[in-house]
Amino acid sequence: MKPIRILITGASGGIGKVLACDYARPGNTLVLWGRNADRLQDISRICRERGASVLTREIDLSDGHAAITAFRADDDVTQFDTVILCAGLSDMKTASEKTERAETVLELGLVNYAVPSALTMAAANRMQARGGGKIALIGSVAAYHDLPFAAGYGGSKAGLARFASSARIALAPLGVNVVLIAPGFVDTAMSRRIIGPRPFLVTPEAASRHIIAALARNTGETIFPWPFRLLRLIDRFTPGIIRSAIMSRITADQKPR
Repeated sequence: MKPIRILITGASGGIGKVLACDYARPGNTLVLWGRNADRLQDISRICRERGASVLTREIDLSDGHAAITAFRADDDVTQFDTVILCAGLSDMKTASEKTERAETVLELGLVNYAVPSALTMAAANRMQARGGGKIALIGSVAAYHDLPFAAGYGGSKAGLARFASSARIALAPLGVNVVLIAPGFVDTAMSRRIIGPRPFLVTPEAASRHIIAALARNTGETIFPWPFRLLRLIDRFTPGIIRSAIMSRITADQKPR
């Protein structure tokens, strides 16, 4: 397989960690971003043992200007042909709260929507000058449903989904392919905070395979597992008044971060 130079955000755990390991092979250069320096070092060691060249950066993606500056600095060195923007946050209103915290909604908007969108354009600007590249944005099936207990989270992922579909059209003529990945429940530390069932749960390893396949095929939008594709179709054709009545009866709770 052709060697690639790849940036993976959110690489210190969950799906990002598995992606890093799956892409780790001789000839590939991995730049791994995450918030936990110790876990980044552990993952980089595994990837180097598999033959990849690895660089790491400890970074908090709630600081958008710092993220853009860091991307340009790393791209100056590595010249990415693939970028996977995997970092994200999940949060919701707990059963004891009347409303979602304003600060939490702001943080979700930055990490899940605004910063990955900005990084997409920073990457596209560099890639188009080199003849093209691939960018994957990790969204969520929550983008397609009105979740009264997680308006901040669902809204941030909905914004990312619309950005991805628009950017895909805008950047395709420049040779830059944008794909959106919208998983359901993935068995990560983030989803384990949820109190209650996690239907159709998939492993991070399965999620990584879906993402790698979507990038290889240039699939514009990938929703998995399959029952969530069906749920999206049902949601599309259900009258709004019925959707609202159903969703208003759904409750959820979570453990603290």
